[in-house]
Amino acid sequence: MRLRVLFSPKEGGILPWHYNSLLQGMLYRLLGKDEARFWHDQGLADGRRRLKLFVFSRLLGAFQRSPQGLRFHKEIVWYVASPSEAFLESLALGLLRRGEVHIGPVLFEVTEVEVLAPPVYRRPVRLKALSPITVYSTLEAPDGRKKTYYYAPQEPEFGRLVLDNLRRKIRAWTGEDLPPDGASLRPVKVSNRNLVVARYKGTIVKGWTGIYELDAPESYFRMALDAGLGAKNSQGFGFVEVWEPRKTSHGGTGGTGKKGL
Repeated sequence: MRLRVLFSPKEGGILPWHYNSLLQGMLYRLLGKDEARFWHDQGLADGRRRLKLFVFSRLLGAFQRSPQGLRFHKEIVWYVASPSEAFLESLALGLLRRGEVHIGPVLFEVTEVEVLAPPVYRRPVRLKALSPITVYSTLEAPDGRKKTYYYAPQEPEFGRLVLDNLRRKIRAWTGEDLPPDGASLRPVKVSNRNLVVARYKGTIVKGWTGIYELDAPESYFRMALDAGLGAKNSQGFGFVEVWEPRKTSHGGTGGTGKKGL
């Protein structure tokens, strides 16, 4: 299940460049107490892991850049997804009841909350990342210190780890361990320009936007859209949407026109 939220800035103000934690904090404040407590403190168990099955996009729309951050003047779009209808119903109710929200220092009016129809399943499907996909392993250096290695989409581990992650999410949500059935994820339109180096509460996180092709069973397709690809989804990483090439006037194809940071 997926929500599309429209915000309109009510007051002047500059949003910090790295605002994922501000969006996450706003989201938890909008949830009902029980939903906020469950997803913040617990999540769903898969062995020793605790999974928070929700994901959100970056803010999409026109903005002005400055050394201090981003200034929004027009309406912007924000997407949130989760396999939990109770989670999204609670969030939608919180948005509609309040009518306006602070994202950091900036006050926004909530102008629309829309439940999106689920996309039709097909295999393969192309997906566009509306927030960077992060895939990593924690390695041990020769001196014994832990080191985080972030994989690039061109490395085979990237697709394999994304699919392993989707399998865990499905297992935590449904209780079923569904094999990937020959599934694959590969980059289609990804270059060095798609590398995003973000900061979340003082920690550097590397991720990738771009277009990817997912060839997988329907349960993997649905979970990718409802809970995101890769890791750190509840921190605003790995939100994807089905990508359709846009027809141009000369009969060719172009990309979609969404802009975000």
